[in-house]
Amino acid sequence: MKTLEEKLGYTFQDPSLLENALTHSSRANESRGAQSSNERLEFLGDSILGMVVADHLYRNHPDLPEGDLTRTRAALVCEESLVQVAQGLGLGDYLRLGKGEETGGGRNRPSIQADAVEAVLAAIYLDGGIGSVRKVIQAQILSRELASLAKPRDYKTALQELVQRESGQVLQYRLTGEEGPDHDKRFFIQVTLNGQPLGAGSGRSKKEAEQMAAQAAIAALEK
Repeated sequence: MKTLEEKLGYTFQDPSLLENALTHSSRANESRGAQSSNERLEFLGDSILGMVVADHLYRNHPDLPEGDLTRTRAALVCEESLVQVAQGLGLGDYLRLGKGEETGGGRNRPSIQADAVEAVLAAIYLDGGIGSVRKVIQAQILSRELASLAKPRDYKTALQELVQRESGQVLQYRLTGEEGPDHDKRFFIQVTLNGQPLGAGSGRSKKEAEQMAAQAAIAALEK
């Protein structure tokens, strides 16, 4: 854990908070109540991350319209971004998983890694306050802010512009499923072109899932 703390740039006063943040529900279930999963911390971390990123963008980019602020925040807090953070920290090596999840490749599962990042952020907040977690978010996530701002348009817009090069093209986004409790929903979206499946994606909101589906569709069209 000391190595992970060094990577985070934060030392816990209460190490049990970090241990809890790294404990997946599969491990907690096997312990029959002896251990708590990181799901509650994940819930808190999601809100803390969104608030800190939104506050930073609002204060540092007074000229950006609401749409650009929303797009940039989404790019910084989405699952793909959090997985990059997890991989940079080597977070998968520290996860506490149940035997089934371990053998099933849970350490490399994007959703588990992203959830663990949020849980760790919540643990830092509870241990050291908003100032401490803000520093970690700045170093691990907001450091990629300029790259996010440099993106000229979102994937849905880019896909729309791509298919409109030919007349009569019809894009549609369809919700194909959802899973998880209300506080941690995951949505699955399929995008079709003229009724034919073109790409699919998932996310923690329908908008994020649509963006991921559009990204997959663009990759398919550009092959």
